[in-house]
Amino acid sequence: MNDGRRPNTRLRPACGAASTKPIRPKQLDDAAPRWLRAVGDQPGVAGSPDEPRAGTPISASPPRLFGRHAETTALDALLDQARAGIGDALVLWGEPGIGKTALVQHVHHRAGEFVRLSHRAARAESELDFAGLHGLLRPVSKHFESLAAPQAAALRSAAGSSSEPTNPLVVGAAVLSLLCRLADKRPVLVTVDDGQWLDDATARCLGIVARRLHPHPVVIVLADQHDPAARRWEGLPELRVDGLTDASARQLLAAVAAPTDEVAVADMVAKAGGNPLALRESAGICESAEDDEHRIRGRTPIGPRMRRAFRAALDALSAPAQLLIVLAAAECDGDRRTVQRAGRALGAHDAWDEAIDTGLLQVGDDQIEFRHPIVRGAVYAGSGAEIRRRVHRALAEAMSDESPHHAWHLAEVADDRDEQIATLLERTAAHSLLRGATSAAARELRRAAELSSLPIDVSKRLADAARAAWDAGWPALSERLLDDAERLAPGDHIARRSRGLRGLLEIARGRPDRAYHYLTIDMDRVTDPGTALELGTMALRASWSAARDDLQAAALTRLLELDVDGRAGWAALLAWWRDTDRPAVPPTSAIATDVPDATVTARTAVSRLLPPTYLGHAWGLDEPMGEALRRRTPDLRRRDERARLAVVLAETAVLENFAGNWAAAESSAGEGLGLAEQVGTDHIAAQCRNSLGWLAAARGEEDLVAEAGARVLQGSLAQGVRSLTAAAYWNRGMASLFQGRPEEALASLIRLTEPGHAAAHPTFALLASLDIAEAAVYVGRHDLAEKRARELHTWARRTKASWADSAAQLIRALLGGPHVESAFLAALDMPGARSHPLFYARAQLFYGEWLRRGRRRTTARARLGEARALFDGLGAEPLRRRAQRELELTGPPGSRRAPDIAEFSRLTAQEQRVARLAAEQLTNREIAARLRISHRTVGHHLGNVFAKLGINERVQLRHTHAGHER
Repeated sequence: MNDGRRPNTRLRPACGAASTKPIRPKQLDDAAPRWLRAVGDQPGVAGSPDEPRAGTPISASPPRLFGRHAETTALDALLDQARAGIGDALVLWGEPGIGKTALVQHVHHRAGEFVRLSHRAARAESELDFAGLHGLLRPVSKHFESLAAPQAAALRSAAGSSSEPTNPLVVGAAVLSLLCRLADKRPVLVTVDDGQWLDDATARCLGIVARRLHPHPVVIVLADQHDPAARRWEGLPELRVDGLTDASARQLLAAVAAPTDEVAVADMVAKAGGNPLALRESAGICESAEDDEHRIRGRTPIGPRMRRAFRAALDALSAPAQLLIVLAAAECDGDRRTVQRAGRALGAHDAWDEAIDTGLLQVGDDQIEFRHPIVRGAVYAGSGAEIRRRVHRALAEAMSDESPHHAWHLAEVADDRDEQIATLLERTAAHSLLRGATSAAARELRRAAELSSLPIDVSKRLADAARAAWDAGWPALSERLLDDAERLAPGDHIARRSRGLRGLLEIARGRPDRAYHYLTIDMDRVTDPGTALELGTMALRASWSAARDDLQAAALTRLLELDVDGRAGWAALLAWWRDTDRPAVPPTSAIATDVPDATVTARTAVSRLLPPTYLGHAWGLDEPMGEALRRRTPDLRRRDERARLAVVLAETAVLENFAGNWAAAESSAGEGLGLAEQVGTDHIAAQCRNSLGWLAAARGEEDLVAEAGARVLQGSLAQGVRSLTAAAYWNRGMASLFQGRPEEALASLIRLTEPGHAAAHPTFALLASLDIAEAAVYVGRHDLAEKRARELHTWARRTKASWADSAAQLIRALLGGPHVESAFLAALDMPGARSHPLFYARAQLFYGEWLRRGRRRTTARARLGEARALFDGLGAEPLRRRAQRELELTGPPGSRRAPDIAEFSRLTAQEQRVARLAAEQLTNREIAARLRISHRTVGHHLGNVFAKLGINERVQLRHTHAGHER
């Protein structure tokens, strides 16, 4: 099926009638001339597709091609024409690694019944006249004598077996005659790979032959790196081999590499630009340390075969043309005038036509561009070190001292320590940082450190480079640079120059206690109050992750002591971190508690000063936090800041989950997880897994919940990250609750509230209050539900978070009492309740169940129908099934079905025992005596049984699973 690409083809249409009858594939018979039968026995000429051939062997099995429908169709059409007695030629051309050899192998294997002659040219033989022809015709050299004497003599001379002078035209005619003799019985296929290395004499000869094939069943396929219209194959039919589409590139990656995440695949596809060889090699290049090393050098990582291929392509050009192409690859901005000035200085300005004819360059009015960064990187990597030094020197001289790249080109020429160039690079890096080019700044500072003379200067510049690398989203490289800086010259200057980077790295690694230690120490070492404020806020985040009240209190105290301009504005931020009124957290009046002010601040605050998304959601700051995150995402994508983008995606996924945008949440969490794993930010990877686990719990995918939770707990328990542990426990409890296992659910959820437990966390206990209360009511622990209602009510009064007020009302309704319906209506009518669809749908479900038990079936149907529709839209399958069962129970008595086994399994073990005895029509006191419990406890259990099974009368138990198991 066509892959949608439109290759650049110029194929001659077949014209005229065939001069011979169609040739059918068949074996040579005994009547064939003896010399022609011998051809069938020659290696590389005919026989099975896996036979050896002259030159470089073709693989024994046909290559597996992806997305090459247009090319293979054109090649197959040539073979079909030859089978019908019509010959033709085709030149396949394109950049190194683009897939020409695979197409040559394809046509070779498709021509199994043909006489096949093949050759792969070599650079070492490119200066030897007729070296290519010798390799191509060697298998049939014994049959030269069957030709006319002058032609046989010309072929012997071309093959080096005679000293007679050769005439290219006579040699060409002789080769054509030989191929036609071979084609008398069977079609002939001639393939030549790496045609750019053919010697000129062979190329002229094949050109003569290829233009005279039409009346004969002979096909010639030539593969070359250069545009045939500008070189030796001018006038021959041609087909440009372009890069693969993204879809085909993904198929190729899946076939050659181990399964990997979507982000890594997209990154490799983007880097390779559709080049199959680049795709194969990028699949084997490490995406962490090695990739970051290439990044800081400002180069795309290139595999060894790509380097060799492009070096060979450059070597085929004249020295001036090579210089021009490498100049364009080395000039950072592709400025045409700068490259032209440098080219004139190198005496290469007359080679522009040759350089452009390669197809590697695209020259505009002001820019010189390569087709794709992989080509630029391969050209640069494939050039020799001496050529690179020459072009960097020429570029430095061609631009002004104020140019942002002048110092860099000087540095690339320097081969020893040079403080003057190091200072220039440091100044250039400062300008790069001002314009937001953090990756360029990291590269410049790293090179400045390499050129520095004194260890203290090296250490300072490495610390600066580490911070720039962190800001660029390269945490692995950032950590290595910081380690080098501390090893060379330890001291407070490292914290000042890196702006407290060590603590930020520890947060990324998921080590909150260690992060807190470094962050608070470095608050005293940095000189900028704004940086100290950022570090203090990150220390708060670390203490919140670890659920350490003592550390949180100390961090708040340290922040309140800072002398920061506009303190009245940022002080409102500190109110967010007080997720409880525990004594350990200072209830100082210096902490702003005016929530409207804090909300306004959230809309404009630097995202790193915002609280974690879970805590922000608890405060009801979903909208302003979402706006802040959405503003950052495009810029981070544009600058390829993978580490920060992973953080933003992880936080966005949490908000999308609560907002009911589950497809967007899954996409953000999945992409964030891939990025976090690439750059080694374990904490963010775990947060993304928790978001995916939350979705799986709501969707009823318990296997995914268990898998994600196990991965998270493996790291969070060991490192004491209670926020991650709490989220994993919450997901586990939700999954059990939604599947109708309240006892199991409560066993997980109650851990969020237990002091000292690894999953205890006040924020998550608050957010999971409704789940805890629902499970507690089902198992008869009304005391736990009442406590969660009080906690929510206190929080709502303090923060004005409407979700908390709504959840408190809903728990009050679940507990029963004289004001149940007003509590349900208050929960549903609370401002913003609909902005959290899962919560709102559950409220409708609870209300509908209560109405049905009160036999208000019409009203119940309306509420339950809306709940079912919301669950269905979200994809919350377990809750949708529950709403559906309740709807069926609201129908006429004859249409209602008895509760099934699945519903009966929702009962606790004691409730099942009570239900079975009640189905036998035993009284409460009889059941109490049988089970040795009080009759009041029996009544309590029966109330739960009726609620869970959706029945109203004791007699209905006879038709349930309990009645059938008597």
